[in-house]
Amino acid sequence: MLSSGKKARYIVHVDMDAFFAAVEQKDHPEYRGRPVVVGANPKDGLGRGVVSTCSYEARRFGIHSAMPITKAYQLCPHAIYLPVNFKRYNEESDKIFEIFERFTPDVEPISIDEAFLDITHTYNIFGSPQETCRKIKEAIIKETCLTASVGLAPIKMVAKIASDLDKPDGFVEVTSGGSKEFLAPLDIRKLWGLGPKGEKIFRKYGLNTIGDIAKQKTDFLERMIGSAGKHFWELANGIDDREVETSDEVKSIGNEVTFDVDVSDEDEILSTIRKLADKVSSRVRDQGLKGKTVTLKIRLTGFETFTRASTLKEPTQFFDVILDAAEKLWEDFKKTKTKNVRLIGLRMSHFSEGSPQMDFLDQADEKNKERRHKALDAVRRKHGKDAIRWAGTL
Repeated sequence: MLSSGKKARYIVHVDMDAFFAAVEQKDHPEYRGRPVVVGANPKDGLGRGVVSTCSYEARRFGIHSAMPITKAYQLCPHAIYLPVNFKRYNEESDKIFEIFERFTPDVEPISIDEAFLDITHTYNIFGSPQETCRKIKEAIIKETCLTASVGLAPIKMVAKIASDLDKPDGFVEVTSGGSKEFLAPLDIRKLWGLGPKGEKIFRKYGLNTIGDIAKQKTDFLERMIGSAGKHFWELANGIDDREVETSDEVKSIGNEVTFDVDVSDEDEILSTIRKLADKVSSRVRDQGLKGKTVTLKIRLTGFETFTRASTLKEPTQFFDVILDAAEKLWEDFKKTKTKNVRLIGLRMSHFSEGSPQMDFLDQADEKNKERRHKALDAVRRKHGKDAIRWAGTL
């Protein structure tokens, strides 16, 4: 509930409907009305990887995002299976975000196909908040022939949940002061940021709806899941002061590899980590950034997925530093590994552009590394990315 004298906020969450599949159906009219699955190659049921997204026609067969592609093929072998075409999807995404910026400068991208918009200070230009949402939807379908589902609410989490309740092409509004009532009957899985471990603990105590959490005392929740207990109590009661963040900063840069066959060979795993470190460090340098956190993602047979992260003393963009951190994370993880590896991923985050203060010897070492990496990047720009590689990445 708003405090006295506080102006109502109008937060919009726009989520494109089955975006990748919808773009494919737009480009290929013969795909319309048919089940389309975008993601890994199913290879007649023997493929690796997962579904990126699928059309609503495919969802009727039980297919969904992140499902193993082999399972999707079992459910619907006659679907149209297509590879991910990021270049094409980015073209449509650019058009959509240009539309957003006509309605407000306060746009927070969440991914290629969804964003938060704060229209608190601009809705009066277009009529009411509700009319603004309708005009956003109309502009998207008119200019891209794609549909979007929209949630309008006083806080971000509620707007995000609302956009998901009437798909496709939906519009759900939650009025000021109505967030708690709206959230109460919903399953706790809808709570923003609640992971599987937290969900399991809440359910153990019989807390299955968001309303169940809202009724508890904060100290009880904190005894259950630690300091996050108060945070989830606030969300469950419709309290969320997080603003729409308009920063254009890159949040993370990463790459991952799904093996054709689950791997146990140590040399192959380490070689893959080296290749990923090379790719990630190159992309970080291309952006002119330095990252401080290295995260290793490991998916095992059976789709068990783990992440291990390391925070460096100083931000870096250098291959050898990133690789060293990644290899240490792998060494630590493999002590507990009991199954073969299906996927390895590497990500860099917590970026900065400036160089930290360091002593004279460290500065000299840094300059030498910078020269070596610049030379490598220059050769690759001229002769291609495979023209020169670090040892061990061949």
